[in-house]
Amino acid sequence: MRKYSIAAIPADGIGPEVIGAGIQVLEALQARLGDVEFNITSFDWGSDYYRKHGEMMPADGLARLKPFDAILFGAVGAPDVPDHITLWGLRLPICQGFDQYANVRPTRILPGIASPLAGVRTGDLDWVIVRENSEGEYSGHGGRAHRGMPEEVGTEVAIFTRAGVTRIMRYAFRLAQARPRKQLTVVTKSNAQRHGMVMWDEIAAEVAAQFPDVTWDKMLVDAMTVRMTLHPKSLDTIVATNLHADILSDLAGALAGSLGVAPTANIDPERRFPSMFEPIHGSAFDITGKGIANPVATFWTAAQMLEHIGEKDAATRLMRAVERVCAAGILTPDVGGTATTAQVTQAVIGAIHGDND
Repeated sequence: MRKYSIAAIPADGIGPEVIGAGIQVLEALQARLGDVEFNITSFDWGSDYYRKHGEMMPADGLARLKPFDAILFGAVGAPDVPDHITLWGLRLPICQGFDQYANVRPTRILPGIASPLAGVRTGDLDWVIVRENSEGEYSGHGGRAHRGMPEEVGTEVAIFTRAGVTRIMRYAFRLAQARPRKQLTVVTKSNAQRHGMVMWDEIAAEVAAQFPDVTWDKMLVDAMTVRMTLHPKSLDTIVATNLHADILSDLAGALAGSLGVAPTANIDPERRFPSMFEPIHGSAFDITGKGIANPVATFWTAAQMLEHIGEKDAATRLMRAVERVCAAGILTPDVGGTATTAQVTQAVIGAIHGDND
């Protein structure tokens, strides 16, 4: 029996709904496979915790998470708590504290889900966006002076290090090398940002020399939005800075049909710390409690988690079940269906138990 300890942090908005669905699916996989056990511990950290304690998680939060094999994270953000408090109080301390420097966001059009792009169907769009997840524009350096005065100044310093850029570039090239097309697009803004972004371009060329079997090209981030929209088949693996990839991956999710089907993995490739897996859609307070949140992003995220911990068979079974359910038209309203979160979840569980492959 292979045993894994999973920390679940449902957090805010629809987070508890979709993480609850994800836990049900993991339990179904455990029952179906018979030789794997997921021991899941839930933590009540998030905006409700902040309202009670003045912090998003306890001071020893990282120490409590460190022994786990992986972290399954819901969503963070609440209308009555400033976004910088929710983000810097929970998600980013985990990502940075555990050096989860590779944020990996696969995108493809699932069966039964329509892309808003005309003529683009399942199989036409198959990308993986690699986001540098530890520095860049989200380094947290900067400050404000003369608050409230006419001469008030706010600075946000983007920090790029040779070590940080090199390691994410190597990760992206290795990932591209492992995919069938062996193709990588490096996204920067080096025409206007002439220091950090030019260094990105230079390091990309240096690392590319170590991967002669990978075809690569460069794009400015603004031109990249056009290419993603008009020429999606021309792309495969993509690497970009913390901010640029954050924006592009939301666009990618929308082009695949909905942010409700978009997964994310925050990876420590060296496996010194637990990696964290989260759906991309955010807390979505406009639909919280309505029972219509799309759990597919969480299921796909859970599949990424399973693959990361070495359970590739379980990951494959889960994604096969998700694709069968989507193809059957059992979809939530964000992707044109009428099913509830619970109905999609039960359908996926049924597909897992009915899988004879």
